[in-house]
Amino acid sequence: MAFDFRKEYKEFYMPKNKPEIVHVPRANYIAVRGKGNPNEEGGAYQQAVGVLYAVAYTLKMSYKTDHRIEGFFDYVVPPLEGFWWQDHTDGVDYSDKSTFNWISVIRLPDFVTAADFSWAVEAATKKKKLDCSSVEYLTMEEGLCVQIMHTGSFDDEPATVALMDDYLAQNGYVNDFSQDRLHHEIYLSDARKVAPEKWKTVIRHPVRKV
Repeated sequence: MAFDFRKEYKEFYMPKNKPEIVHVPRANYIAVRGKGNPNEEGGAYQQAVGVLYAVAYTLKMSYKTDHRIEGFFDYVVPPLEGFWWQDHTDGVDYSDKSTFNWISVIRLPDFVTAADFSWAVEAATKKKKLDCSSVEYLTMEEGLCVQIMHTGSFDDEPATVALMDDYLAQNGYVNDFSQDRLHHEIYLSDARKVAPEKWKTVIRHPVRKV
């Protein structure tokens, strides 16, 4: 059976619908950076997602090519994730999506090296006839965070974030946003197939103890 990150690391992918503190270890990602409204039809964000999945599936199916990845085992491609921020704004202002900065990512299995990643970018570019030059091999260590499962539209996230902030205040923590510690979302639902009111999204914020 293929290794599934969501099942093997439930503490990071399947939190409860109430806030909890978690320590998130270092992980590697396929990443594309950009700016602007993610809902723009055919815009930079949607193009970035297409590139991410092209490279992700090239790595997953590498065993069918001449490229051999040391330590490879079959796995389910992890869900799409995103780090979000706006200049001069703590947290997220959902009313002005045009000012979003984002890093769209898909987690990599630990056995994928930077060299394997470079091979996949080149292979995906050739096979998919897609410009994959925007992708990078990104390592993140989020550390101490608060997270929660949000159910519903992205526009309804402020109410869930308010629950997180209340929990922090009651338990001796504060948000710890910086240029390296960002609002993080993990998308567990296929927006093309699931109604917005049923979307499941992990929301994670960096924190520190007071």
